[in-house]
Amino acid sequence: MKIALAEERQEDAWFDLSLRQLRVGEVRFYKVDDLLTGKWLFKVCIDKENSKSMVKAIKCPAGILFSQLEGNTMLFQKSIISEDLFYDVISLTRVDSEGKVRREIAESIEEVPSVIRENFDVKPYEEATGKKLPTSYLVTLTKSDNEKDMIKLFLLQRAWTLPMEEKQKTLNLMALIRKLEKASVAEIRSVATEQFGIEKDALDSLLTDLEAKGKIKRLDEGYVKAA
Repeated sequence: MKIALAEERQEDAWFDLSLRQLRVGEVRFYKVDDLLTGKWLFKVCIDKENSKSMVKAIKCPAGILFSQLEGNTMLFQKSIISEDLFYDVISLTRVDSEGKVRREIAESIEEVPSVIRENFDVKPYEEATGKKLPTSYLVTLTKSDNEKDMIKLFLLQRAWTLPMEEKQKTLNLMALIRKLEKASVAEIRSVATEQFGIEKDALDSLLTDLEAKGKIKRLDEGYVKAA
């Protein structure tokens, strides 16, 4: 996942839904190239007066599911654990029977994806905020000035938990083949299954389709490369 600062504004405005008012402060835009999901554009709004930052998805990869994340926000607020730590309530995306993307609050550590548990501090809501809730919510902790980690958490909670769409599978597969240059089908199958969740039959079908469109070439001894 590559995250690069695209633009920085020392003063700009945004509407805070939680406060129901217009806020003014520093705003930064980041371009993200995520091998698993695609290219994104994020806006990070820093509200120093209220000790919080808001991450907003401005532009998402193409697709019915990803498009529903456009305009979504994630709020990071000051934790009582440390002056320089922000917390956010862990909520994961799910797709309902009508194909609509919904959010569900994670209430047990087992629900939290391992990639989040292994790379971020996960704490009970009460420990991070000093407030009690009827249910046992969980939060992640990040440094208050680490906006790239906040963006990563948005993607890990909102985008990586969605089922991958066929177009994105093709884009990811082509990116993988280009990265590996000359690669064996067995190697591609191993990486595609582990990183992208593409099963063997689906992978063989995608490779056949890419070959028919002239985007890849099959070489001897089970190797392929980008055309």
